[in-house]
Amino acid sequence: MNVFINDIPLILKKSNEKVHRHHYDLVLAADNHFTSKDLVGDVLIKGADPQLIDRIVRLMEVKKLKKLNSLTLVANKKKQLIEHLKDQFKIVKAGGGLVLKDGKILMIYRLGVWDLPKGKLNKGEKTQDGAVREVEEECNISVEVLNKLPKTWHSYAFKGKKILKKTSWYLMGCTDDSLMKPQAEEFIEEVRWMTPEEAMEVLPKAYTSIAFIVREYLQSLKSGKV
Repeated sequence: MNVFINDIPLILKKSNEKVHRHHYDLVLAADNHFTSKDLVGDVLIKGADPQLIDRIVRLMEVKKLKKLNSLTLVANKKKQLIEHLKDQFKIVKAGGGLVLKDGKILMIYRLGVWDLPKGKLNKGEKTQDGAVREVEEECNISVEVLNKLPKTWHSYAFKGKKILKKTSWYLMGCTDDSLMKPQAEEFIEEVRWMTPEEAMEVLPKAYTSIAFIVREYLQSLKSGKV
């Protein structure tokens, strides 16, 4: 489960999963005393439980943890922890696509941030159908689905409610971009084909969840999995 709270990755692992301590700047136990100021770099907390999740979510939502790169929680009961986390939010489902053409990736520029085309599903709409619809509407192109990509979850507040948006991502191929243009109603200013190198260059100006999807695709491309 790839969760992003205030654009910071929150990673949940089972206690029997391999964890390399040297990959982290700080390693804590759940019962250690710590404050938001201690959460710097990549942080690992062992022995996570529902009470710790509650505290962590509050910290990540309220505090501006600008020095925190990622937070990994290790728990004996990972599934129970995930369900407890979900229970704190209203779940909204969305779909989106990483679109390819001639080895290039389609990126969109919206509200000062580089992004991938995506949007909420309509009521009763199948996930894949909704992802294709959103991509085609936002970029005025035609696409076909090639494969699935990892899902992402990110939180935000809307009208006083805590929302956790589950986005199902698909790898797509562009079949027609002759009339390509940004959907102004969705505040999209630009739609641009980028080489993998160009896409990597703009990722610092993208949401962390978007950077995760692009890097996952490029890594799978490098390893020959796609």
